Amino acid sequence: MRLGTRSSNDFIQVLNEKNNSIQKLFLSKMNDLTKMIDTKVMLGDATITEQKTFDPKKVIDFFQNINKKLQEWSIQEVTISNHEDLRRVFTKFEIMEGSYLISGHISLQFHVLLYYRPDQRVIDCQKELSEIVDLTKTKEQEVSDNSDQFVLDKLKEMGYKDFDHQKLFEIFYENDELREKVYSEIEKSQGVDFKELLQKKTLLFNELDSLLVETYQTTPVLIDDTRLVTGEEGCLFTIDLEFVKNKNREGLFDPRKISESTKKRMIFRLNELENILKS
Repeated sequence: MRLGTRSSNDFIQVLNEKNNSIQKLFLSKMNDLTKMIDTKVMLGDATITEQKTFDPKKVIDFFQNINKKLQEWSIQEVTISNHEDLRRVFTKFEIMEGSYLISGHISLQFHVLLYYRPDQRVIDCQKELSEIVDLTKTKEQEVSDNSDQFVLDKLKEMGYKDFDHQKLFEIFYENDELREKVYSEIEKSQGVDFKELLQKKTLLFNELDSLLVETYQTTPVLIDDTRLVTGEEGCLFTIDLEFVKNKNREGLFDPRKISESTKKRMIFRLNELENILKS
């Protein structure tokens, strides 16, 4: 049974009121923790602009603090899920009272946007990459346009004479070492080391990746499980109550059968959550 669900039972209505109070407190906390600040970032075209973001570390610390204070509860470590540009920070906790399990789930879901740090090195890397791409494209086109003649000339220099294109294909197909040697000679004749350029290009791309900065976007509103699964921004605080029999959990049960002592313990546990959020 998800607290907040309508019920004619007086005790469940009491729990629902307590759940509503807890959710309001949680939402207020999340509103403070996700307040946006301005930060300077660089776009791909080197334009520097301001972007709003918040610090997810504050939310993680808040969730961890809740777990530390739930000393008698079974807790799940704070976890961060990452799917493309969507992130979720969440934790779960539960406790048995009599034959009933109280379980809570808190989450914050947000999007990640990537920019570059405002750093001159970003512009320098992009310029170097552009030069390498242009040079490589030009030289590769030259080799492609004249490849057959290049190969024939190199083979003649190496002692191969009087053969046609079919014979050329057969020689290259059968002799890997010769093929590599010939193409290496062709690259040298162009005055370009393609392998070195490829390595340099890889290093530049890696350096650009290291200059990326993440910004975080969310909306401090309460969402439900469905909206969480569909990727909406927002926060979640749910409390479920289940009857446990023979290790099986049952969400549908008769609340009139809950003993008075168990009811008091349930109220105590919800008060515990409420007081933690107030602190």
